[in-house]
Amino acid sequence: MTKIDYDLTKIKGIAFDVDGVLSPSTIPMGADGVPMRMVNVKDGYAIQHAVKHGLRLAIISGAKTEAVEARYHALGVQDLYMGSTVKLPVFEQWCAKHGLRADEVAFVGDDIPDLPVMRVAGLSVSPADAAPEVKTEATFVSCIGGGHGVARELIEQVMKAQGTWMDDVHAFGW
Repeated sequence: MTKIDYDLTKIKGIAFDVDGVLSPSTIPMGADGVPMRMVNVKDGYAIQHAVKHGLRLAIISGAKTEAVEARYHALGVQDLYMGSTVKLPVFEQWCAKHGLRADEVAFVGDDIPDLPVMRVAGLSVSPADAAPEVKTEATFVSCIGGGHGVARELIEQVMKAQGTWMDDVHAFGW
């Protein structure tokens, strides 16, 4: 795991894109023409653990699927913004809703629609297989591809920096 060069102790919120970040960018298509997403269980563990420790998490995605909403609601994520084709206003509203300053927030994106948010977030993160333009502007480029543990890597580093990763008996359960 490559260390993120940012003061992670001040991170209070993390927002994620879905396709290419929380799921791989190659997505199987259902017989009905609806894309099916894969999820990473280690990302899931980290997400629910972070929520239990008070880290604000959001999903901001252009996709609109009930399965994605159900998955992240089940993990405790309350702020899901599906169908967000223009993400910056949604990101700004989410930050305002929770009183988060830009330097207290990380955003993880992988493609061109994510760039406006990445440019204002204090910490911008991209998976290893993100679009070249995104990797150029990211504060941190993970060595992990989208859908294969990028969220876990970021959350784990943030929580370790804040002393909340595996800090009590609750860390060892769901």
